[in-house]
Amino acid sequence: MKRRVQILLALVLTALWGAGIYAGHANGHLRFLDRLEATLTDWRTQVRGVQAPPDLVTIVAIDDTVVKRGGTYPLPRADLARVVDTIVQFKPKVVAIDLLLIDRSAAIGDVTLAHTLATGPMVLAAAAIFPSASETVAPASAGPLAALPQAERFLLPLPMFADHADVGIVNVATGQSGSPLSVPMLFRTDDKVELSFPLRVASRALDKPLTIAPDHLMLGDLTVPTDSDFALPITYYGPRRTIRTVSAQSIFDGTLDRNAIENRIVVIGAAVAGGGDFFPTPFDSLMPGVEVISTAITHLVAGDSIVRDRKVHIADALIAILLPMLLVGLLAWRRSALGFVVAAAVMVAWAGLNLFAFTHGIWLDAATTLAAVVPPVAVLVGVQLWAGGRRTQYLAAKSRSLAQFQAPAVQEWLARDPNFLAKPVRQDAAIVFIDLSDFTALSQQIDPDELQDILQAFHALIDRAAVDCGGMITSFLGDGAMILFGLPSAMPDDAARALKCAIDLHRGVERWMASLPPVIGDRLGFKIGAHFGPIVASRLGESHQHITANGDTVNLASRLMEVAAQNDARLALTDALLDAADFHGAPDGVLSGPLLTQIRGRSGVVTVWFWRDQDRPSQAAAKVEMID
Repeated sequence: MKRRVQILLALVLTALWGAGIYAGHANGHLRFLDRLEATLTDWRTQVRGVQAPPDLVTIVAIDDTVVKRGGTYPLPRADLARVVDTIVQFKPKVVAIDLLLIDRSAAIGDVTLAHTLATGPMVLAAAAIFPSASETVAPASAGPLAALPQAERFLLPLPMFADHADVGIVNVATGQSGSPLSVPMLFRTDDKVELSFPLRVASRALDKPLTIAPDHLMLGDLTVPTDSDFALPITYYGPRRTIRTVSAQSIFDGTLDRNAIENRIVVIGAAVAGGGDFFPTPFDSLMPGVEVISTAITHLVAGDSIVRDRKVHIADALIAILLPMLLVGLLAWRRSALGFVVAAAVMVAWAGLNLFAFTHGIWLDAATTLAAVVPPVAVLVGVQLWAGGRRTQYLAAKSRSLAQFQAPAVQEWLARDPNFLAKPVRQDAAIVFIDLSDFTALSQQIDPDELQDILQAFHALIDRAAVDCGGMITSFLGDGAMILFGLPSAMPDDAARALKCAIDLHRGVERWMASLPPVIGDRLGFKIGAHFGPIVASRLGESHQHITANGDTVNLASRLMEVAAQNDARLALTDALLDAADFHGAPDGVLSGPLLTQIRGRSGVVTVWFWRDQDRPSQAAAKVEMID
């Protein structure tokens, strides 16, 4: 009788756990599950394999060949007008320009483009500017539209362009993984609602009126199932260029195939290496943003998007409650190998059902179910192992967790405090990013073994510089790395050590590239960004944990590499880092600045300085150069 009561209590607690996990995730409180779900979604997409997309969209890519021809990027407005004019002559259904036309350029180019936009059906891209992640935006109104992504403002095309076209918001939802898994269909500010760029294009191409229902959208008679916040879940057909893609250079060469344009949806967008508008996807480490947008457009027009609507969420909730109850019941009822075998068979059946549904267009959540299942089952199994005298193995597993962290200082800290960063910690820290330039192009032309040697030497150089300055490498990003100064605890000299590390890296990488064969060293460049400010430090993962940091400080440090490259520099520093480091110049370096600039994807202005080695011939002799 007592055992039955214990089993009943375990089942009730398990059901409450599953319901709590689902409710917590649905209300946005368990964000770590989003990263796990993104990884599991990538796996399911890869298992499904490459699929031929409906042949509805043609991407006209402004790629490296176009930039090499003109010598500048972004593409001059007069050249863009020529591209659009040629496309319009071939009579497409609609021309969608996935480029932000928000700034004025040469007057004749702007006027030419404005006249060209008036000659055909056009949709122009706009962007939504969102508040920082630390801010909470209260819903402005009740009802379904209260769940829409709320922007501070919209960056709209210049009126001279927007007067001749529809306008749609081009932002995508990347989540914590960086991979776009959905595209919001509607955006709002305090006073208006804007349609997304893909939705504008699809509505124009289908020539159907849009209806916003409480839990879905309608394009004429076509139902568009959406998530709870009117986001369109997307799955990728394959790697980049799976959707028909032609280079804009074919227009300048006069070789554009009419069949690639006529009666089709044409999306013009950037695919320039180093342009920044790239995203990781299940099939590609870097897919141009224009192809992500084109995937959403194809889903809308073809009606083949994966379903993750209210009915699917109800199924997710039931599975999150019933599946762990079933497993706990089996393990408690059969405390033997048979119980484990049956429970394992149930999990395999669930995984198979989940994969089958995904490959047939229904996106059942996997991460929430695992979070609902694993802890109760693990607790039950742990209790049974403890009751059976398996305490030694449990302690051994706990001790092995210490080896999952690389940095010696972190290992020593964990020995004193096993719960270090078990809960996220907010603190000030310094972040240094470094990345090789033109490495992707080089990797396509040299032997893989030689490429591996180059990367190994580069990583070893970064590791030595980080260790010498007391930094912690949180991740190697292929041909780059992120170094964190501030763990295991914040120190007064974190910024100073980060600054020294950045300068040491600058000099060390320059010497290393000079030592490479000219055919390699002359083709490589590098860029470094360093910033100081608040971060959120935590540890992620289950069996293999790692230390990570996120927040605006990390994002800004990463974007500084773009600022350095745009200003013909290699090391970009913020005044926040220099102030925190109490830096007053060095006898063997040149500090140029300040430059007041906006950072892509971030509101406000940042003060940036550029450091160069005084020994370089191209550098001025002055200690500080002022940029007007």
